[in-house]
Amino acid sequence: MGSLLQHKPLAQYLVITASYWAFTLTDGALRMLVVLFFHGLGFSPLEVASLFLLYEFFGILTNLFGGWLASRIGLNLTMHMGLALQILALSMLLVEPALLTVIWVMVAQALSGIAKDLNKMSAKSSVKGLVQDDAQGTLYRWVARLTGSKNALKGVGFFLGGALLARFGFQGAIALMAALLGVVLLGSVVLLERQTGVASFKPKFREVFSSSSAINRLAAARFFLFAARDVWFVVALPVYLQSQLGWSAVAVGTLMALWVIGYGLVQGLAPGLVGGRSRAGLAPTGGTAFVWAALLCVLPALIGAALLAQWQAELVLVGGLLVFGAVFAVNSSVHSYLIVAWARSDGVSLDVGFYYMANAAGRLLGTVLSGLVYQVWGLAACLFVSSLLVGVSALLARRL
Repeated sequence: MGSLLQHKPLAQYLVITASYWAFTLTDGALRMLVVLFFHGLGFSPLEVASLFLLYEFFGILTNLFGGWLASRIGLNLTMHMGLALQILALSMLLVEPALLTVIWVMVAQALSGIAKDLNKMSAKSSVKGLVQDDAQGTLYRWVARLTGSKNALKGVGFFLGGALLARFGFQGAIALMAALLGVVLLGSVVLLERQTGVASFKPKFREVFSSSSAINRLAAARFFLFAARDVWFVVALPVYLQSQLGWSAVAVGTLMALWVIGYGLVQGLAPGLVGGRSRAGLAPTGGTAFVWAALLCVLPALIGAALLAQWQAELVLVGGLLVFGAVFAVNSSVHSYLIVAWARSDGVSLDVGFYYMANAAGRLLGTVLSGLVYQVWGLAACLFVSSLLVGVSALLARRL
């Protein structure tokens, strides 16, 4: 069985996907657990946001260094390192509740951020080596399905985070997730091909910075796109639902879960919306990224205006969130394909790592703004900032 899996591209793709799924499930649950548990302890929105600062900051460094490291030692090893670090991060949160200080949790989240981006960079980069250069339609579908299924399971993780917190408490939920990842790590070590992603040359560290103008612009567009999502989604929305509308932890986790699941499903279907179905495929271009970003730009502003007009808040937020998620999903899917398609074939992790560095930096900015803008001006202001950031992303995509 192991020999069979080590030589068939589709089988390797399934192993990579399964590892990515399991990691993402725990990552989504951990984020929801931390937001709800520490807000329940009386942390302010800005303090809750601060718990994720090192998570996002080390994600930036990890994508730079991790892409270089993977090109030298192989993507399978960096994927396994990500799983092991996530187990360590979860284990740190199993200490006595009195020891769960802001600094301790930030350090645990830093390890989790390193783990998440090692795993994501490894999974996305590995797919390029499994598809022939003349099969761009296949590449787009595989990338879209990997990304979409990952985000759907991240949504399941949000739901599990809220449900497990209510059922088992903070530490019980953490222990279950650490055990799950231990099993997945063992399976991945046995089944994943060992030389995946090793470059034929030994790249210098300075080569992690892309010399391609197209990749640099795409990375900049990604930075603003994900800052626009997280500025209202990460802290502001769950805190608003819980503190202003009186939703329970389970209700908040369920809504966030359903949103991310729907977001992932749309990502998986995106090739049918923007590209062809042939083997070569009518794959998306930079112009595709601009059109979908321009469409997305108006949505947060409309939601924010409806809140200021004092329309029914629950209906506005739930309905607006669903529409925003669908359009955002197509944007993200197009970007994810373009970076894999445009990345160099030999040392693909260098370009992918650089790109996801921008992705992590955008999440960091969005996370900080989510806590700060919400605490000072409220949720509507977060939505208007989101619209502005998407507009910048659209302008950058127009030049691709």
